[in-house]
Amino acid sequence: MKISRSLALLFLCFAVYWSYKSLMPAYKINADVAPTSFSNENALKHVENISKEPHAVGFPGHARVRNYIIAELKKLGLETFTQEGYSSGDWGNLSKATNILARINGTSEGKALVLLSHYDSNPHSSYGASDAGSGVATILEGVRAFLAKNEAPKNDIIVLITDAEELGLNGADLFVNKHPWAKDVGLVLNFEARGSGGPSYMLIETNRGNGNLIKEFTKANPKYPVANSLAYSIYKMLPNDTDLTVFREDGDIEGFNFAFIDDHFDYHTALDTYERLDRNSLAHQGSYLMPLLHHFSNADLNILKSLDDLVYFNLPFFGLISYPYEWIWPMLALAVIAFISLIIFGFKKAALNAKDIFKGFLPLLLALTINGAIGYFFWKVLTWWYPQFKDMLHGFTYNGHTYIFMFAMLSIGICLWLYHQFRKTSTSNLLVAPVLVWLVICAVVASYLKGASFFIVPVFGVLAAFMVIVNQEKPNPFLLVFLALPALFIYAPFIKMFPVGLGLKMMVAVTVFVPLLFFLTLPFFGLLKNKDQLAYFTLFLFLGFGILSHINSNLNKERPKPSSLLYVYDADSDSAVWATYDQKTIGWNSQFLKDGKEPGQSESFKTLSSKYLTRFTQIAEAPKKEIATPWIDVTLDTVIGNERILELCVTPKRNVNRLDIYTNEIALNSAKANNIPLSDYYLKNRKKRLITHYLSNNEFTELGMSYPKDAVLELTFYEASNDLLTHPEFTVPKRPENSIPMPFVLNDAILVTKTMRFE
Repeated sequence: MKISRSLALLFLCFAVYWSYKSLMPAYKINADVAPTSFSNENALKHVENISKEPHAVGFPGHARVRNYIIAELKKLGLETFTQEGYSSGDWGNLSKATNILARINGTSEGKALVLLSHYDSNPHSSYGASDAGSGVATILEGVRAFLAKNEAPKNDIIVLITDAEELGLNGADLFVNKHPWAKDVGLVLNFEARGSGGPSYMLIETNRGNGNLIKEFTKANPKYPVANSLAYSIYKMLPNDTDLTVFREDGDIEGFNFAFIDDHFDYHTALDTYERLDRNSLAHQGSYLMPLLHHFSNADLNILKSLDDLVYFNLPFFGLISYPYEWIWPMLALAVIAFISLIIFGFKKAALNAKDIFKGFLPLLLALTINGAIGYFFWKVLTWWYPQFKDMLHGFTYNGHTYIFMFAMLSIGICLWLYHQFRKTSTSNLLVAPVLVWLVICAVVASYLKGASFFIVPVFGVLAAFMVIVNQEKPNPFLLVFLALPALFIYAPFIKMFPVGLGLKMMVAVTVFVPLLFFLTLPFFGLLKNKDQLAYFTLFLFLGFGILSHINSNLNKERPKPSSLLYVYDADSDSAVWATYDQKTIGWNSQFLKDGKEPGQSESFKTLSSKYLTRFTQIAEAPKKEIATPWIDVTLDTVIGNERILELCVTPKRNVNRLDIYTNEIALNSAKANNIPLSDYYLKNRKKRLITHYLSNNEFTELGMSYPKDAVLELTFYEASNDLLTHPEFTVPKRPENSIPMPFVLNDAILVTKTMRFE
């Protein structure tokens, strides 16, 4: 029996391993595959060519990448077009976007299928290998393999490689709202990345129900689907959009996003390179594209809209499983009835008693409380111990995976030790509290987060195990592990997914999900007589990996520290400062910040907006340099009725990359930039920021505004160039190899500020 329990434990551990391993294909060198098959090697070659240098809008590499993609599409025999124009999207980020388009004609008059990704990288240092060179490469190789079959599809296929996605989804906005092909689109497949590795998650974009989309996706039968309705419910709550969001919001067009999010520390940094792209992730994207391309290029794209929603989730061997929302409450009711019936049956068999049932709540509450507190305070303690981690704005450190494993082991150890203290209480009595808690969780999600209603599926497994242990004194350990498989396959990947996707601040997801999963495997662990020894073993693993995480906490060439430095010249006060966003500076930038101070609220310069609301942490007086200020020409200033209408043109006198314009707190009736109107919604919610113009070819910015004639308008201009390290007026040394430019903020920049007041 002891051998059986040990083997069953090994089987359980293997099931956890397989819950991760089975999510995506293994990359294989397959350059010699049939011409009609997707070649990982061909796709990887495209990534290498796309990611040779940073290629954000306005950067020298931007045009090179665009020309490369156009040339590759033409090699496939496709007539290729570009669409160019200004857009400010919904974020007030103005840019001139140049989209790349090609079209494969179908044999019917139905809606068109769009294959979508973007070719611009994030300003200013990202090489864009994963985000979204991998998406472009997947489409280029997928279209090549599709065309090699020489079979005409029923539906037109539009290849759309957008521009300026990183700035505000501008290319998608330009296509959806201004291109004549947009009216033909019935479905979009969008390939993205928010890291450089891991499985690619499928997320749906729809304004209605997901029912028909999920049914058609299941018919297409991709081999490695990684998707669940909870992930999309969470995605909709987060401030993260993709190009596909524009299709849904502005065009009422459905679609699928495919994005991998692991190795999040590479996202939008100089580490998003060809070398660091996970080859398995690239292969996973290809495994989605080919079956979906073949299916949807011949499916009826007019029937995808639906009022019905499906709960869905993936399981090894079974692929994507789905069922209608209408089943949610009946399934919950069935589980509750089964639970009550088992309680009654257990009392009749004298396998349960009230005193021991109440005892069972104690280890459960202690496990959740202790583990929850550990996870909640983890990030605060970690950044106190390692202050350099505060400068990793993603919130996911290079050794983040080690921390996840560490605290998963600690949480398991705490659960094992606590339940060992109650070893004299029968497992059947201890199990009542966990099942009740899980039923409450399922009732809550059924009411408020229906996408997570598949949580009930593993509960049926634990109810079956409950029935077994009530009926049998010595149940088969393999049977109990088998009944726990749905819980292991569904929940184990969540333990990694949440802190990877949302940052280590969400370590509480690990330390809470682990005990919740442990509760579902309690029928098996209740058989083990040596839970204390297992607890000590997991504690040993926790300490061992804790030492490993400490060894890998130092930042070096392989794990470079994000750092920042700016030169800020205030033209109004004719003064300059050095500035940084770093919480912990390094020798490279600290030499400019000697005798520095923390900036106060009343300082004449301000921090530009950034994704994580990051502000200057330190400033120091800097020598004045001959930096040309922009020429601001007022072209119209008049009053009509109760409105004052002001138009001006800002022309750079030096090579710049970006112009930000802020106002005082004033309500604007309307505003436009380069003849692109800013939406009423944006103007009402913009606070003080008016527009950010990412410049191409050092172009001018035309600004028009109308506001109440008696109001006082104050405009502050922030003109930035990313040439601090190369400008001849400065002697800033090259950043050391153990550092990379801090992402998400203006960096390596010369910033000039100037204010104008209109009374």
